[in-house]
Amino acid sequence: MALRDFKVLTFDVVGTLIDFETGILNAVRRIGGPAAAKLSDDDIFGPYLKGRELNYERSSEVMGRVYIHLAKELGLPSDDATADAFQLAILRHPAFPDSVEALARLRKHFRLVAMTNADRSTFSFYSHALGNPFHDSVTADEAVHPKPDPLFFAFNRGRQAAFGYKQDEILHVAQSQYHDIGVAKSLGYTTCWIERRQGQKGFGGSPTVEITKPDYHFATLKALADAVEAEKA
Repeated sequence: MALRDFKVLTFDVVGTLIDFETGILNAVRRIGGPAAAKLSDDDIFGPYLKGRELNYERSSEVMGRVYIHLAKELGLPSDDATADAFQLAILRHPAFPDSVEALARLRKHFRLVAMTNADRSTFSFYSHALGNPFHDSVTADEAVHPKPDPLFFAFNRGRQAAFGYKQDEILHVAQSQYHDIGVAKSLGYTTCWIERRQGQKGFGGSPTVEITKPDYHFATLKALADAVEAEKA
C-alpha cells in the first residue's frame, strides 16, 4: 500500500517525536551531582526503567518517585527537592530536531492523531513543544490501559471509527518496538518504525524486546515526510 493511500497517521509521542532519552539523561546529570556525571547512559536507563515499572501511574504525578528509585540505586541525591526537579524536567523534554517541521509537512496530507502513554497534563506540554500539530489525541489516562495493552489501540480504533476512518486507512508511526510496533502489527495495523536509535546499541530507555519487522522503516520522521512528498509529487 502506498503511503499516499492512508488517511490517518497515528503517532507514539514519547520517544518518536519527543526525545525523552536525552531529557532523562540531561536531567539526571544536571540534578544528580558529580556522581551522576560519571554514569553511562545504560547505568541511568536501567534503574529508570525499573522505577517506571514500579510507578506506572500518571507521568505528571509519579516521575519524582521514579527518580527516587533511580537515585537510591545509583547513590545520587534523593531528597524531595531533587525529586521535584526531576518531575518538572519531564515536562520539558525536547522535541527531536526534525519533529516540528516534519509534522507540519505531514499534516498537509493526513489526519494526525497522537496515541501516547503520557497523561493529558504531560501531553499538553509535549504538544506545545511540537507546534500543536494533531487533529486528535488519546492519552493513557483516557484510554485507561497504557500501551502495549491492545485495549489502548481498541479505544483509539473506536474513536477514529466515530469520525469515519477505517483501520486499514491508518498508518501507525512509532519508535518503540515494545510499546507500539509489535502490538500494532499483531492487531493488523500497518506500521512505520521510526528507528531513532539506529546505529546505537541496546534499547536505551525502552524495554528490551524482540524486533518486529514493520511495513515501513525510516531512521527519522523527516525521512517519512520526504517519502510522502516524493509520492505526492
